[in-house]
Amino acid sequence: MESNVSRFKADLHKLIQTGQTLAVAMRHECAPKESTQMIRKKYGDDAQEVIDSLPKFATAYQAWYSESLALLRQILPDRLNDFVRHYEKPKARKELTQENYRIEDYLQGIQVSLRGTVTVPTSSAIPHFSQQLAIIKAAQGRFDSSLFEIRQIVQAEMLDSELETAEELSKFKFTRAAGAIAGVVLERHLAQVCTDRKLPIGKKNPTINDFNEALKASAVIDVPQWRYIQHLGDIRNLCDHSRSPEPTQEQVLDLITGVKRIIKTVS
Repeated sequence: MESNVSRFKADLHKLIQTGQTLAVAMRHECAPKESTQMIRKKYGDDAQEVIDSLPKFATAYQAWYSESLALLRQILPDRLNDFVRHYEKPKARKELTQENYRIEDYLQGIQVSLRGTVTVPTSSAIPHFSQQLAIIKAAQGRFDSSLFEIRQIVQAEMLDSELETAEELSKFKFTRAAGAIAGVVLERHLAQVCTDRKLPIGKKNPTINDFNEALKASAVIDVPQWRYIQHLGDIRNLCDHSRSPEPTQEQVLDLITGVKRIIKTVS
């Protein structure tokens, strides 16, 4: 548990540091003269070295964005949609304005001019990146807050350990036992997601299918994900029932791989 906590903290600290550097780089790209003056005021003789070391925002941002998404899914899933919204162009957008300009537009170098005057500058993306960085800082704050439920990290470590056991059993041809363990891991993970999202489950002893239906009904997962979980549940049932045909090693490996995928993408 302690190692996972330390890893999350280190990753978040790195994301915040990188994000702060990207914020400076973005402002410098949008307003180089004003930015240069501010950097010179802060760093004096070292200002040019600081400016030369600034990354190209479009290149560095993509990696930062991907890493941020992965961590938010684990730590602050309720802010994930907000984070993405500041990046993606609104689907219903009919014309580009400062209000609906997004980071995706900035990365493409888009701006709007009217009669030679820029009406929607690339700097319109700056507030959106500032909001994304603020969300990442809020995620870090959860580690120092009673609101952060450390049990999620404990459970993640336990599920990883159980999947390793399933892999070992599969390697030695104990396919039914391996599949049964992987199925339990999937069921526990889906149950936890439903609990975290306060989704009502009608049955006293719900199954993978019950959790799957609840997640689909609440739009936590889409139809392809729902079908994929159904497929994994079918393999799990094959492993659990002794009168069923013996599951193949390929099926069990598919189940283990699928469970790993669901743990990473459904939260």
